[in-house]
Amino acid sequence: MNNPIVLIITLVLVALIIFVGAIIVKNFMAPQKIGSIRRMIKDGKLNAAEKLAKSILAKDSRDYEAHYWLGKVYLAEKKPEQAFIEFKTVNDNALFDGTIPEADFRKEIAVLYNKYGEPQSALREYMLLTKIDPQNAENFYNVGKMYEVTGEENMGIGFYQKAIELNKKHSKAHSALGYLMLKNKQMSEAKKEIDTAIRLSPETWINYFYEGKLLKEMNDYAAAIKAFEKSERDHDIRQKALIEKGSCYMLSEQFESAESEYTRAIQNAKDDTSQETLYARYFLASCYENTHKIEKAIEQWEKIRSRNPRFLDVNSKLNEYKDLQNNDSMKEYLTSGTSTFMELCKKVAAVAYKVEVQDSEEKPYGCSMVVIETKKDSWMSGRKQIFRIDFYRNAEPVNDGAIRKMAEDIKTSSYTKAIIFSSSGFTKAAENYAEGRPIVLIGKDQLELILSKSGV
Repeated sequence: MNNPIVLIITLVLVALIIFVGAIIVKNFMAPQKIGSIRRMIKDGKLNAAEKLAKSILAKDSRDYEAHYWLGKVYLAEKKPEQAFIEFKTVNDNALFDGTIPEADFRKEIAVLYNKYGEPQSALREYMLLTKIDPQNAENFYNVGKMYEVTGEENMGIGFYQKAIELNKKHSKAHSALGYLMLKNKQMSEAKKEIDTAIRLSPETWINYFYEGKLLKEMNDYAAAIKAFEKSERDHDIRQKALIEKGSCYMLSEQFESAESEYTRAIQNAKDDTSQETLYARYFLASCYENTHKIEKAIEQWEKIRSRNPRFLDVNSKLNEYKDLQNNDSMKEYLTSGTSTFMELCKKVAAVAYKVEVQDSEEKPYGCSMVVIETKKDSWMSGRKQIFRIDFYRNAEPVNDGAIRKMAEDIKTSSYTKAIIFSSSGFTKAAENYAEGRPIVLIGKDQLELILSKSGV
């Protein structure tokens, strides 16, 4: 041992043995520690699992398997934001050599990307999953959903179809495909897919919501209402279902029923400033406007404006009715009950046009009457004119369709002319069609003046 060369060689060998031994011990112990984290998570010992993962990372911050399992601990502890940080560290650095279960990891991080507003990143992860596990229909379905989220719905169609090709009983893919077909106005294909989804999963209530949308599009409002009623069982879409039910009642001109559904939709709001809630209030106001409960409509419009001043045409609606409180005659015209309104119209006709009412009839838009003059014009040699007077108090301007129908009525009934009053005015097409025909159009400003002169 007195030989210095032998001594040096011996020291080098000892150092090498110690180094190799340390690596062996480290590689042997690390999997054991990782395995301990997995067992702790399984046994619900989350605090201990978190401490162990952090202790491993304190010694080696580049141990990405430990980062992964720490992320799993955070998910189990319902700390998704912290899990997301760990998973992104893994995604940015790990080589995925088999130590980390890649398919499970990508499913989990895709969910987190979507949750935290990174849908394109979520889409990328799901696309990778279709390569890792190309026989799994769920992967293709999730790609389709993410294309919907990113606004590329037509791209989603092909992936839903691929999911169904791999698994004909994938009810969610049938349902999603049916809804996209419906949005593309492919009605027969949409019906086929939605019906299949309901047959495969009769207690998935969103399917009935899509069925209701389909039936509503086909103008089968009664059946649509029944479908929406079933979909109400899903708390996540209950408000939307109530709004859709209300729209079906509105389209059927069952305004009281519509009012009830929109009121329920507002009561079921999770957020009073959400788009759904604002639409529910807007449609409720429309119901009130159509049933001449103008003050209630104004109340809803004001609530909408306080939450979103630029929502649809709320400001113009409020401006349209801003003078209602100071104009008693127009308020009476717009808000009075049917019998009072009919008497009001008779009075206006008698005072403004010196006529006697021969017949009067309530109409959805207001009232219609046949009148005869009480005065004699010399040029008519004593003959009295018989003509029509219609009073509209609809929320929308009178369109040319109503004017065309009046022109036909004049011909078939031998009226000399027609006078049409409208508190909302007339469309340009209506005004153009009336020009040169024996039809007089009286808009809001003239109506207010005539109401005032008639003593209403």
